[in-house]
Amino acid sequence: MKKRRILIVGGVAGGASCAARARRLSESADIVIFDRGDYVSFANCGLPYFVGNIIKKEKNLLMATPELFRDRFEIDVRLQSEVTAIDRAGSRIAVKDLRSGKSYSESYDALVLSPGAAPIRPQMPGSDLPGIFSLRTIPDSRQIKSWISRHNSGRAVIVGGGYIGMEMTENLLKLGLSVTVVEMQSQIMPLMDPEMARPIQAELVKNKVELCLDETVVGFEKGSGNLLSVKLKSGAVRETDLVILSIGVKPETKLARDAGLDIGQSGGIRVNKRMQTSDNKIWAVGDAVEVEDVITGHRGVVPLAGPANRQGRIAADVIMGRDAGFRGVQGTSVVGIIKLVAAFTGPSEKTLRNLGLWDETGRYEKVYLHPGDHAGYYPGSSPISLKLIFDQTDGRIISAQAVGKKGVEKRIDVISMAIQQKATVFDLEEAELCYAPQFGSAKDPINLAGMIAANVIRGDASMAHWEQLDPEQIFMLDVRDPSEFKKGAVNGAVNIPLNDLRRRRTEVPLDQEVWSYCFVGQRSYYAARALSQYGYHIKSVGGGYKTYMDRKGIS
Repeated sequence: MKKRRILIVGGVAGGASCAARARRLSESADIVIFDRGDYVSFANCGLPYFVGNIIKKEKNLLMATPELFRDRFEIDVRLQSEVTAIDRAGSRIAVKDLRSGKSYSESYDALVLSPGAAPIRPQMPGSDLPGIFSLRTIPDSRQIKSWISRHNSGRAVIVGGGYIGMEMTENLLKLGLSVTVVEMQSQIMPLMDPEMARPIQAELVKNKVELCLDETVVGFEKGSGNLLSVKLKSGAVRETDLVILSIGVKPETKLARDAGLDIGQSGGIRVNKRMQTSDNKIWAVGDAVEVEDVITGHRGVVPLAGPANRQGRIAADVIMGRDAGFRGVQGTSVVGIIKLVAAFTGPSEKTLRNLGLWDETGRYEKVYLHPGDHAGYYPGSSPISLKLIFDQTDGRIISAQAVGKKGVEKRIDVISMAIQQKATVFDLEEAELCYAPQFGSAKDPINLAGMIAANVIRGDASMAHWEQLDPEQIFMLDVRDPSEFKKGAVNGAVNIPLNDLRRRRTEVPLDQEVWSYCFVGQRSYYAARALSQYGYHIKSVGGGYKTYMDRKGIS
């Protein structure tokens, strides 16, 4: 293969991975990375933990340095170098050296765009005041740490309740600050379904985090000293020492737009599966590109480090003549929130409904379960709330969400791989997983999710969901013990404990639809199986009273 000149705009995950992979495939290629910042490859996912002093040293955030690229890979890294234009006809780029102010041009055989994404900073009164920060780079984290230290900050307002908002909440709490989270939607973690976000919200409130949901910031004002006033749409005002804006990011596409490259409807650079743009000599990877959701087929921008790394590798493979393609994304994610872990893969029910893909009459169904993270007889077991969505026609797994203290991410990782392999709930039912009492159960939560879903498809269980409840039409049967019933129950429910049900079944009407529930769903399933064989029209409510409480109060 002839010597090729590969120019890469931007480092971090996608660009840096592309450069290193290209070198592994070709010793003769001339590879240059241009980055307008001070770092070529750093762990931006670690920035909240650097602010919170969990990661003590800034250097630990550096994944690779210009010196490492030069000495190990013979890759030329040029920092403080902004690529200002692309001459597609001449296969050249214009570069401005930000240190000297001088501009020059470079030719390419292959050009890779990895410009990333920029934090959204709303245009509203006072948004440029000192003490209002976004978190995307190492200098951002350095400025936040310095501000907190210099001003002895005690209060923070975080605008946005997504990944960064939750991670910053946790880390600012560890620094001793009181935290208010303002979120325009009715829940935090908007990518999750509301009932799955409920335990996270409870954990935040338990730790004295103020949640302002269904609320929007309309402006900021400078108060006395270093104080800031955050003005909300409702008319409320929150006084604070600093503000963290975490309302999302937008792809950096100016360079691509100016060069006339195709931009997708979601605002990202349009690429094919080979990561090629509309110009076959230009590739694009990472947070700036539009990618396809493997479940829904819809295209959008998914700013995650894992996909960006894989895209960089694929671009390098294709440039070097290999047959490679990007399969798309599932959005598999995890976030730690104080003592809880939340993880998910695939589209939520809310997303499927918004896209018009959820048909109440048939195709998609969901199950809830709340098993322990390991065997209950071994000390320290704690529950995992898990929601699995599947296709009733063939059992194919669509998505999963889980929240708990331990063992959450490993279950979602298993389901994520199952989705990638187009597996079904029957495969989860039969999955052979590691078992020792301190790590799991003989029937792992993965197996249980598969079993419950498989029971639905086989007709062994008829499921009902709390949002479908019509108290005037349904006979609610609570099969918990009386002591549980006294602590709280669904209005109008009749309590017949499971152990007494066969003896007292005549108290259940035969001419009315019956919904049985317990605390998490197991006993109500037993009740439904028994009564259905006596001619009762009975359904078991998914997730039981635990899911009912998670839904309660959520619009």
